[in-house]
Amino acid sequence: MKRILIFILTLLSLTGCADKAVTVDNTTVKQLDLKKFMGKWYEIARYDHKFERGMSHVTATYTLLEDGRIKVVNQGMKDGKLETANGKGKLPDASEPGKLKVAFFLSFYADYYILDIAPDYSYTLIGSSADDYLWIMSRTPQLPKPVLDRLLKELQQRGYDTDKLIWVQQ
Repeated sequence: MKRILIFILTLLSLTGCADKAVTVDNTTVKQLDLKKFMGKWYEIARYDHKFERGMSHVTATYTLLEDGRIKVVNQGMKDGKLETANGKGKLPDASEPGKLKVAFFLSFYADYYILDIAPDYSYTLIGSSADDYLWIMSRTPQLPKPVLDRLLKELQQRGYDTDKLIWVQQ
């Protein structure tokens, strides 16, 4: 009995010393004009992830289809060659317009959260329900420094580690 008590106390003390997981504020926009969101976006920066590793000059083009689904075409340069990934998107719940879903493989949809968007739809911050994914995207290949600085500050205030961003060359 004494050993069990020591074991439990040891576990409790270790959990008290463990690093607390940092949670991010992934609150999405409350209003979104899906038609205005459509079109070509340039990736300015992103978190590293397998499906875009080593890519530069990345763009995402969204097209709203008649049935409400979204055609997604991602393109970028890798090893001097243009790579294209075709996917599909949807808005599963109109009451949460900033929470889209996107799939590039069969019907395995992933979160695509619109965290912020410019009033004129010139830039956007994209995340997910976890803090593993993050994109800064713009309608132009570059953002003005004051805008970029403000977006980085917002991301830091939300709890994102902006040091992990990979800056995409355009």
